[in-house]
Amino acid sequence: MSTPRRTLVAAAAAFALALTGMPALAADIPPPDTVVMSPNVTHVLNIPKPAPIASTINTDIAFQDGYAYVGNYGGFSIYDIRDPKKATVVSSTVCPGSQMDVSVYGNLLFGAVDSSRSNDSCQSTGLTADHKEAWEGVRIFDISDKANPKYIKSVETNCGSHTLTLVPGKGRDRHKNVYVYVSSYLPAANFPDCMPPHDKISIIKVPLNNPTAAAVAATPVVFPDGGNETQPGLLLPTQGCHDITAYAEKDIAAGACMGDGVLFDISDRLNPKITARTTDPNFAFWHSATFSNDARKVVFTDELGGGGAATCNEATGPNRGADAIYEIVNGQLVFKSYFKIPRHQADSENCVAHNGSLIPVKGRDIMVQAWYMGGLSIWDFTDAANPKEIGYFERGPRAAGGGGGIWSAYYYNGYIYGADFHQGLDIVKINDPLTDSAKYVRTGRLNVQTQESYRGGWH
Repeated sequence: MSTPRRTLVAAAAAFALALTGMPALAADIPPPDTVVMSPNVTHVLNIPKPAPIASTINTDIAFQDGYAYVGNYGGFSIYDIRDPKKATVVSSTVCPGSQMDVSVYGNLLFGAVDSSRSNDSCQSTGLTADHKEAWEGVRIFDISDKANPKYIKSVETNCGSHTLTLVPGKGRDRHKNVYVYVSSYLPAANFPDCMPPHDKISIIKVPLNNPTAAAVAATPVVFPDGGNETQPGLLLPTQGCHDITAYAEKDIAAGACMGDGVLFDISDRLNPKITARTTDPNFAFWHSATFSNDARKVVFTDELGGGGAATCNEATGPNRGADAIYEIVNGQLVFKSYFKIPRHQADSENCVAHNGSLIPVKGRDIMVQAWYMGGLSIWDFTDAANPKEIGYFERGPRAAGGGGGIWSAYYYNGYIYGADFHQGLDIVKINDPLTDSAKYVRTGRLNVQTQESYRGGWH
């Protein structure tokens, strides 16, 4: 999703919205704000956004030890979800700076800031990126006291931090350091800290015994010869990556890099190298990636229209604004098929493939995924050439008008959690023979962009 200062993305999204064609049939569209779901899905609970950040939108989610950490353009909130049916808000931290994608590790929370601020404090105001003193990057909070998180460190990065990915150290380094891969883009000649060419990522090294010493340790150029810049229909040319998903125990990562989908070798944490690269004429904006548990497949998403367009309709069709499923064969990406939700949305509803996670079902590849105002979809890509939806949850168009919907939808310890722009945190449960075994799988921490295998949790 674009941030406020990213005017090019916003303009492209508005243009795409204006071009949407044939409307979905009225009979197919739920009434405004009405919750609808498949018979195998139950809406367990909705928790409205807490008052301190009620006026700004929800974004990403991280989980640890029975708590959910929900990012928001105005800061973040912590929820006690040890009993999901009685989940409650523990605290809200007001610290503006979009997107505030979040990851957690032990007593640390990392938040991505990709809107230029007057300084790095939580009292900062917006300041355009053409000012040298403007700040954007990563904020680090101590969350040992969940009722009173403490802001302990900021790290400025080139072009800010649109998203971030935690990567644990290797071997003896594993318990000493964690690395933060920072994805950012949209350089400009008049941005002192974000000048072209920018075909790189920033890597922050965080000493776990002294996190206030966190600092940028490397800025590897991942596209030394440039990326995909000339393909017709691109929302933006490749200028770095939008999002990276690391599978650290396998020393690999998948990068959704605007005009390119790539695989990285991350065996040297400070020097990731692209090992495979692909493009797709149907993809306007490579947005995010999810590996299968065995890392033999990877799902990439296309955020057609930058998240602001109504693309889940007949006019756009099934192959754009969709997921692309690839098999990894001899280290290379082999395209198998597309997946897109089969329910057309109204032309007032922004809808496109967005953030999701695996549901840990042994022997199958199933994930839950957010589609903005298309709600959340539960789908099976075990047969990579023939994916299918097996469940869904969504709302009708907003009675108040404007965009919205579910930004992130993730499965954690038996339940699905959806961060809705306006509606708050939705907790959903699927009861289906295909997914029932997943409820026995437990994990302490879940940062979706830091995949870990479920091999130790199968029952």
